[in-house]
Amino acid sequence: MFGLDTSGPCSAGEQICQGAMDITGNETVAHTADVLIGKPLALLGLLLLGLVIRWVLHKLVDRVVARAEGGVLPANRFTRHGKAAPPASARDMVNATRRVQRAKTMGDLLKSIITGILVAIFGTMMLSELGVNIAPIIASAGIIGLALGFGAQSLVKDFLSGIFMILEDQYGVGDVVDVGEAIGTIEAVSLRVTRLRDLNGTVWYVPNGEILRVGNMSQNWSRAVVDVGVGYGEDLARVKRVLQEVAHDLWEDEDFKGVVIEEPEVTGVEALAPESITLRVLLKTAPMEQWGVARELRQRIKARFDHEGIEIPLPQRVIWHREEKAAQAEADAAPQPRSGDSATA
Repeated sequence: MFGLDTSGPCSAGEQICQGAMDITGNETVAHTADVLIGKPLALLGLLLLGLVIRWVLHKLVDRVVARAEGGVLPANRFTRHGKAAPPASARDMVNATRRVQRAKTMGDLLKSIITGILVAIFGTMMLSELGVNIAPIIASAGIIGLALGFGAQSLVKDFLSGIFMILEDQYGVGDVVDVGEAIGTIEAVSLRVTRLRDLNGTVWYVPNGEILRVGNMSQNWSRAVVDVGVGYGEDLARVKRVLQEVAHDLWEDEDFKGVVIEEPEVTGVEALAPESITLRVLLKTAPMEQWGVARELRQRIKARFDHEGIEIPLPQRVIWHREEKAAQAEADAAPQPRSGDSATA
């Protein structure tokens, strides 16, 4: 009779129950051992496995955060006249601190997401181990996920774009950026939207998912581009030498030490316009300083050109008066007196 019983009191995979049954031959003891020993051991194993996976993933997040704290662009060690570069400015320190804080914030967010997902997965597995039917739970989660996927596509896109923008340090508060739809200074960055203010004072709210490209004008270093027009009658070699001297004087000025970070360069003729010849001067500057340096250089160039007698030509135009043409046409149409008539008179 016992040889015909192939199912046994213990289910497949219940080693504790099967071991107790083999030792005692009592079904009650076998089931009790499985409840008191087998289930807790299974739950403990799932818990330990979840903790190990969580620890590994958190370590990976820490490595990503450590790389994000250093920034995407390397820190340049500029030199001036062959000497060591000046110490980091207050703005550089603020940017570094901001980058570290932002990276840590993103790290905490990613760790929270990882922990939530693992709790959901291993919690469901533990419920299944306790004998709870998890099929309705999985079906409900799938339906909810599908609904959220269709109903909140733009929101999910904004969040994902915001996460990568912050992790990659594409821009931060205080940077001047061009995001396509607007150009201005960043005032706030969140996971969903970026707020910036343009030169006119208009505040723009741009969803992160709508930003296809970012032009950062204040990251790491900047460049001032100054175009100068002179007359066609000027000696270009002399003009270029004067521009080089003015730019070098600005480079040597103590007031601009640490602002202009490389020797300025006069590239030469950039354009042949109808009224003038355009020459270009390039200056590498500290972040956010390119506009002030360009204004100062233009002022110095104007003063030096006046002293040297170099012409900055004005636009030349030909003005045509309709009344003069009409009067000339009437004069041409009037009959001319003959020589005989004038003699008779």
